[in-house]
Amino acid sequence: MLSTVRSHPYFLSTQPSNPSYPLFIFLPGMDETGKELMYIQTAGLEVAFDVRCFVIPSDDLKGWDEMTQEVASLTQIELEKAPRLSVYLCGESFGGCLALKVLEKFPQLFTKVILVNSASSFSRVLWLSLGSLLFPLTPKFFYNLSSFIALPFLAHLSKLSANAKEALLKSTRSAPQKTANQRLSLMRKFKVDQQKLAQNTQSVLIVASKCDRLLPSVDEAQRLARIFPSHQIKILPNSGHACLLEDNVNLYEILMSEKFTM
Repeated sequence: MLSTVRSHPYFLSTQPSNPSYPLFIFLPGMDETGKELMYIQTAGLEVAFDVRCFVIPSDDLKGWDEMTQEVASLTQIELEKAPRLSVYLCGESFGGCLALKVLEKFPQLFTKVILVNSASSFSRVLWLSLGSLLFPLTPKFFYNLSSFIALPFLAHLSKLSANAKEALLKSTRSAPQKTANQRLSLMRKFKVDQQKLAQNTQSVLIVASKCDRLLPSVDEAQRLARIFPSHQIKILPNSGHACLLEDNVNLYEILMSEKFTM
């Protein structure tokens, strides 16, 4: 019998590489096993950054420690190819948890950090935590249906273009149930050493959506701010959880408005 060839996480360049720009590492949400959403979420950054998106294939079931090492190793490879004075680390939702893990173990790699609606509050949201425990018992037909049910919680659909809506739906349906269950379990069990994080001197920009229907992102932003000695908070007053897909939200414009570029 032929063995199954498994794919591995890798960095996707959304635009032609420009080694003269700061390196920008983008860590996506748990449903983004494809690439369509990443192009939308990072659009505009290419004018000032050399962007790399961390792609986690749908058959990849690594834990936090392994994914953390993958991000660090891939970043080091990029820096060996083209040394940079500045390296930005940006995590969105599930990627926010991963960014905190990476920052905990490899703080020396990054000069600035951005957290967008970090899912680090997942275990403290009772209905999400309990739901993740019951998720393995979900019949397959209901799992397929759940993609449609989840959309209003993930995003304010009226604020998304037709292309963004299609990409979001495709993304939520792309991960096998086994993969989705494993990543929900990771978020439920997520822990980080706050004392180690508090030792970091990097500037941290914490972006939170006030109208997030999935997670208490504003409360979590304030909690995270108490950890980092050098931080800024940016509240998006009318945005949902998947704010970077909204027509009127642009990550580069947020960085510019908060004076978070070099």
